[in-house]
Amino acid sequence: MPTTNPTVVAKAPPTWHFDLIAGLSIAGLLIPEAVAYSGIANLPPQAGVIALFVGLATYWLLGRSRYAIVSATSSSAAVLAAGTMALSGGDSISRLALAGTLVVLAGGCFLVAGAARLGGLSHLIARPVLRGYTFGLACVIALKQLPHLMGVASVHGDFVPLLIVQLARVLPQVNAAALGAGVVALLLLFACERIQRLPGSLVAIALGVMASAWLAAHGVALTGTIQLAAELAWPTWPRSDQWLPSVELAAALLLILYAESYSSIRGFALKHGDTVNPNRDLLVLGVANVISGALHGMPVGAGYSGTSANEAAGARSRLAGLIGAASVLVLVWLALRWIERIPQPVLAAIVIHAVSKSLRVSVFAPYFRWQRDRLVLLAAVVAVLSLGILNGLLFAIAFSLVMLLRQLATPRLGVLGRLAEGHDFVDMAQHPEALQVPGMLIVRPEEPLFFANAEAMLAQARERVKAGHELRRVVLSLEESPDLDGTSLESLADFATWLAARGIELRVARLKGDARDALSRMALPQLPPQALDDWSVEDAVSASPLTTSLAKGNPQ
Repeated sequence: MPTTNPTVVAKAPPTWHFDLIAGLSIAGLLIPEAVAYSGIANLPPQAGVIALFVGLATYWLLGRSRYAIVSATSSSAAVLAAGTMALSGGDSISRLALAGTLVVLAGGCFLVAGAARLGGLSHLIARPVLRGYTFGLACVIALKQLPHLMGVASVHGDFVPLLIVQLARVLPQVNAAALGAGVVALLLLFACERIQRLPGSLVAIALGVMASAWLAAHGVALTGTIQLAAELAWPTWPRSDQWLPSVELAAALLLILYAESYSSIRGFALKHGDTVNPNRDLLVLGVANVISGALHGMPVGAGYSGTSANEAAGARSRLAGLIGAASVLVLVWLALRWIERIPQPVLAAIVIHAVSKSLRVSVFAPYFRWQRDRLVLLAAVVAVLSLGILNGLLFAIAFSLVMLLRQLATPRLGVLGRLAEGHDFVDMAQHPEALQVPGMLIVRPEEPLFFANAEAMLAQARERVKAGHELRRVVLSLEESPDLDGTSLESLADFATWLAARGIELRVARLKGDARDALSRMALPQLPPQALDDWSVEDAVSASPLTTSLAKGNPQ
């Protein structure tokens, strides 16, 4: 009897195989970026390498995201540079000491926020603010890298018009060899984007190192000595007059790092159906930053570019981060003398290429199409370009919160009517066919009641009552208010008393639990418990009149 050949089923490669490839890939990508980001922060190259190793190892040990790559980021490097420059007055020795202190303080802020379970802290930075800030930051970073790309003296400050003036002054000093190397590296980096899984930064660095002797002979600066014998030493504490600005800078680092990290971690978690624990991530980032600062490294966070590169390289678990950390050690151990010979124009090209993804104005298009948050978006860009990196971030956050308060404080009171067919109650301004219930006024605040709008909102309700005819009942629908603060409670009490003086009954419909509890504790005679138990507007309309006697009187 003839035998049939069994079907051969190819075995899928084990998970560690994907993680191995991803770990090796991200190590080759992140080492040159770490050295380049050290330049943004005005720190020695080893600061970025130390931060890279600490971030990868710590998140592998304590983190939960399968794809997050914790390392130095361009945004935090720029904020650190601005902060250390402001506190040190330009002294390089003081700046190095302050950098470690700020990173440790930022880690401490992370730990405090994690212990206090402030996982929603990143929501203080609205997405339009983050996108506008990132665009402005990318402009500043790219401008400050141009001198390294052209082989001229560095420019100082964050004020973009001043940076442009400084660049114009040094243009006659451009080193042709440096500019040529930088332009070639940039073109190579953008060309390698079209070839999947080809690390353009490694190719550019390899070619740059091969040409380093010729470039150095033509006056092109190289990376220089990297001292990796870091000692675990507590950074210098700030002076008494530096404590407040140091804590403010650490808080700014916390906000920008966590906003960027949470966006990356949550984005890839949603994409792959993973769970997110923001409070744990706060604690992990806190530990990583404390260790990095103690070793005089840079601040670390889960940057989008490294995390997306890790996913694109095929990572399946946090093992990729551990392999990346081990690869960093091996590469630094075996190839340190080659890393020290990377031409600075090539590093500048890597930084410019990295931030170029944030310079696409297409990210602004949705906000203009939706006609939402356009002013906040533009304000964030202008603030960074005109006020500097740190002050621009703080201004943009404050501006977005002011705009939110302005919107919430604008009283918008809807008057509800019943549709001819059915029991639905709708806004009569949007549905002219809706009919007002005879003898009743049904109003609904379109924003949550709170201290900034409660009195103005109920003043509008009074005007509606005065304009009504023979009203017997006012129904206040509070489905938009999950809770009520003290000002709102007092305003509601005044409104209930005012209605009672006119013989008009008040019922509050669709109360949330916390808001109902607060009103119940007030024990207003004009609002007995049965006036708070209407789960719908229909219940409030059809309810029997309250037995509580209302104060009669002639209104003035």
